[in-house]
Order: sequence, then C-alpha cells, then structure tokens
Amino acid sequence: MRDLGIIPAQQAGGASDEARPYINLSRRGFFGGAGLFVFGVTLVGCSTYVEPESDENAFNLKDPGPCPLTEVKGGDATPALWIAILRDGTVKITCHRSEMGQQVWTSMAQIITDELEAEWDKVQIVQAEGHERYGDQNTDGSRSVRFNFHRLRVAGAAMRHMLVAAAALYWKLPQDQCSAKGGFVSNTQNDETLSYGNLAELAGKLAIPAEADIKLKTPKEWRYNNAEIPSLTVPRIVKGDSTYGIDVKRPGMVYAVVARPPQLFGRTGSVDDTKTLAVPGVLGTVRLPDAKPPALFQPLGGVAVVARDTWAAIEGRRALEIAWENGPNAGYDSEAFAKQLQTTARRSGKVRRSRGDVGAALASANKRVTAEYYAPHLNQSPMEPPSATAEWDGERLECWACVQDPQSTRDTLAEALGIDKANITVTPTWLGGAFGRKSKPDFVIEAALIARKVGKPVKVTWTREDDIRHGYYHSVSAQYCEAGLDKDGKCTAWLHRTVFPPISSTFDNSVNEPSDGEMSMGASDVPFATPNLRVESGDAKGHLLIGWLRSVANIYHAFAVQSFAAELAHAAGRDQKDYLLELIGPPRKIDPVAEGAVYGNYGAELEEYPIDTARLRQGGDKAAAMAKWGRKLPKGRGLGIAVHRSFLRYIATVVEVA
Repeated sequence: MRDLGIIPAQQAGGASDEARPYINLSRRGFFGGAGLFVFGVTLVGCSTYVEPESDENAFNLKDPGPCPLTEVKGGDATPALWIAILRDGTVKITCHRSEMGQQVWTSMAQIITDELEAEWDKVQIVQAEGHERYGDQNTDGSRSVRFNFHRLRVAGAAMRHMLVAAAALYWKLPQDQCSAKGGFVSNTQNDETLSYGNLAELAGKLAIPAEADIKLKTPKEWRYNNAEIPSLTVPRIVKGDSTYGIDVKRPGMVYAVVARPPQLFGRTGSVDDTKTLAVPGVLGTVRLPDAKPPALFQPLGGVAVVARDTWAAIEGRRALEIAWENGPNAGYDSEAFAKQLQTTARRSGKVRRSRGDVGAALASANKRVTAEYYAPHLNQSPMEPPSATAEWDGERLECWACVQDPQSTRDTLAEALGIDKANITVTPTWLGGAFGRKSKPDFVIEAALIARKVGKPVKVTWTREDDIRHGYYHSVSAQYCEAGLDKDGKCTAWLHRTVFPPISSTFDNSVNEPSDGEMSMGASDVPFATPNLRVESGDAKGHLLIGWLRSVANIYHAFAVQSFAAELAHAAGRDQKDYLLELIGPPRKIDPVAEGAVYGNYGAELEEYPIDTARLRQGGDKAAAMAKWGRKLPKGRGLGIAVHRSFLRYIATVVEVA
C-alpha cells in the first residue's frame, strides 16, 4: 500500500536520497505497525473499512469507488476519502486541494477537526492524488474553503456521530447520554471515557448516518473554525521537511530542460546537437512535437536535453544549434499592439451593462473628464518555477508535480499520451507559489513525453528565464474612462470601456471578445450609484499564451476604476475618500443583471453573496481610520484610497506615496 502523505526521502526509514519520496509498506506491515482503522464520510460519498483477513482482500487506495452516504459497507470495503483514525488517536485527514502557501492543508483539516471534536495536536495531513472521487480539485478561484466548508463539516460530524454511537453500544446506553469532546467519548452515567482510537474499529462496523440525521455544531460551539490555530505547514517549512516539485527524486532518475520556440506556434526546424552531446553529463536529446492551435495546455514543442543532472542539461541546452521556423505570431510587437488596443478602447464597443442615458448625460455635463489606462502582460513568477517528475513503466504513468489541478493534469496527460487515465497517477507536491500558472499542466506533459521516450524517470525543470519567456501571461489591457460632472462636481455619467485579449483565446484562437466572467471582475459589476452608467468591451486578438494571474481581470479593472475615481475627486476639488464613498452611494444590494449584465458572481448565488455597498463603505471607512486619513502630511507626500470587491470579498487599501 502507498502512504499518500508527502514525506521526504530522508524520513523514509533512513532511505538514501535516491529512495522514493513516498513511504511504501505492505498492507500487513502497515496495519501491524500502525494499528490503523480507516473510515470516512463525504457529502456525496463515504465509506467504512474493516481490516480484511488476508492480503488477497486488501483494499486498493488507487480506486475506492463510490459509496452512497447511507450505504453500509463491510468486509472488502472501500477506504476513507477524508479521515483515518489510528488506534493511538492520531487523526489523518486527506486534503484534496493543493497546498501553495495559502494554508489549505490547515483550513481543510480545521473544518473537519472542529466537527469531529478531535484535538489539533493529533491531526496529520495526507495529500490526495488527482482523482474524480474527490470532486473538484482545481485549487484556484479563492474557493477551496467556500466550496468545501459544508461537505467537510458533514464528514467530520458524521464521524463524530459514529464514534458516539459506538460508545453507546459498548456501554449499552442511549446515544443522548454520550457525547464527544477532544478525541474522547464520555457518558453521563458513570463519567467513563473511551478514546477515538479505542472506538474506531467498532464505529467502522456501524451504518453511516444519513446527512439529515447528522447534527452540525452551531458557530458558538466551534473550537477551531473561529479561532487562530497552529499551522500544519509552517513547522515543515521551518524544518525543511516539505516536498516541492523540485524536491522529488526517483531511483535512476535523469534530468531534463527544454529549448522551446521563441514564439507561440513556432516550429522546430533543423537541429544540430553535436556540441550538446559533448557536454559532460548529457545523455541525449529528445525532439518534442510542435504545438498547434489552439494552444490549450499543450507544451510548446522544441528539443529536450536529458542529462545526469540539471546543470549538465542546462549547459547542453546552451550548446544546441536550432533553426527555428516562424509561426503565425512571428510579427507580434507589444508596443504596436498596445497602440492598437488603445485605439480600440477609444471607439464604441459592445455594451455589457447600461443604466440611464450616458450619451445625453455626458453631452449636458458641466465638465467632462477622460483618462486612459494601460496594463502590460504580467507573468505569475512564482518563487518555484514549474517542475515535474514523470515515470513510465510501459503501461502506467506516474507523475509528481507542483500542480493546482491534478485531475485536469491527469485528463490532459491521458489525451496527450493516448492512454486511459486509469493508468495515470498524478500526486501534487507542495507548490512554491502558483498564482494560476500551475493550473496549466504543460510542463507535466513535457516530463511525461520525455519519460516515455527515454524509458527512465525524468524530472523536467523550468528555469526562471523559461518561466518568464514561455509561460502563460496575464492579459495586456487598455481601458478608456469618461465621466460627466455637474456644477457641484457630482458624477452624473460614467463610461468605462475595456479591451484585452481574452483567456478564451488560449482554448479557441478565433475568440477575440472578453467573456462575461472576465467582464464581471471589476467592470460590469462596478458598484457606483451614478444615475447614468455604461460599461463596454472591445475585441482583441491573443498572440501569446493568455492565462490568468491571481485575481484575474480584477487586476486591470480595479486599477482603472479606482484610479479614475481619484481623478474625478481631483477634478471636483473634493477629498478622495469622501468622493469615492459618494460614488459608491448609500448601503444597498446591487444586481448588475437588472442592467443588462451577464453576471456569474464567481460561481455563487447573488442572493447568498450579494454585491453589498454597505460592506464596501465599511471597508473604506475602516482603512481610512487605520491610516489616520486627513492627517497633515509632509510636503511631497499624499494618501490614496481604493475599495474593491473581488471573488466575493471586499478589499480596502490606503497607500502613502511620495
């Protein structure tokens, strides 16, 4: 059986640096040594496990299969999705999201542990591989807690109910006379206690309660969900016990870097690797297939240099002589394209939201104010550039990589290699930052293609230069803003036009129009109370790999909207904070759909997560108070304020500039 935890090689029984990065034990050895009893619950599937009597009946961690919430399983049952309790009381919790410094290991465990009524110092985390049994594993969009809070609470509470039921059976008492707290179940008759470790086996033989029969804690009963608790990741980081993509080692592993075409859809022409093969440590070169539109998540092509170590591979790549062939983007010039975007932004575009009559209001305004904003392509530049290790045994592929979405990675690998995804295992390592870059698995496909070609485990490393030159870029944008002010300086008309190559162009190179989702990030959901308002978009073609950076289109939309609000305050001769709050208007709930916008609200119901101007105002007032807004500043210094809603959260910032 494979322990799914990310454990450095040096911890695996004193293994050498070349040992597997994950502990491998036989079923008998594992159960004999750890005294493990496993059971678990999920909102849509759950399981109990009773230790099989023989090795032939051992369960398979790779494919547990579904289990309805109320179904009782026994004998050769499927293993737990989320929770395992050892006889010493240790609670192992499986995290199905990728840890990239955002503390998802801690937050996922925190939710379960609170409902389970376990002690925090007994909790250990296990990283899940990519598999559909876990549901959505795509770790982006600021949604790990939001999407999983309820289902993980149910898992923990169901486990607690089963432990209490087991104790009641043991004591021959009604369940309402038993209660769980801190890893123990006690009763009101004789004050006896039983540990979770002692109860686990009996609890696992009971029927799993239906969700309707599970009582969740009230917020007042929470111990961890509303409290600061020790991180499960920081101690590992401090001790150097964490395993990132770059840390993975496999027996007999070789190393590779890739020389990629200098432009999107460029092609590899003639290759002379004579000098490369003369570099000490270089083992050979592998030509990768050229990328073809649409880009999707496919590698860019080029030539891989395979070597005994990464440095030799890099030196070998420097010695390569490649005649690149131009593709359709050979003539792309970022400065010329910026001017093209700005020209488009000055022209009328597609209306994405409208209120009142902006044209008439501008025509009758006492003063008209215009401004243009430009944001260049941005690269995510995580501290750890992409890195992936792949091992191909002729039938099965196993990958370890710093990926945000192991399921999507698995699906993409299956398509790229032409094999069944049942023969692919993808285990996320820790991610040294990601910010959207590592939700694209192109670098994992590179490793898999090279590993299949050379017949050895291969680690592909991207240098920082590779990451910046060949990654997915946050889109360039140009924006035009115009407003009308009355004689008192109040804004009577607001026009915002935005132009940028859409993310969709990566998946369909004929798409030039921003999606409703991109427009919903700071443009079509602008919260201002001006009587006349219009938001428009213009078309733009993508010439690079357009991806997404943390907060996505909010980056350039918030920049333009908040900057222009400051410009209007200046034009009106007003205090910037007061003017911004006046633009936001009175406390109310905003519905962009009522004004023609197609608004997705980050996948949440608008009724549950409304655009609440009261919260925006509160954030602005709070940030201003903290910054002592209005205080006298030295000459040449000033304060600026911005308030924005992004991914259902409200952000207010004050900066002091000189």
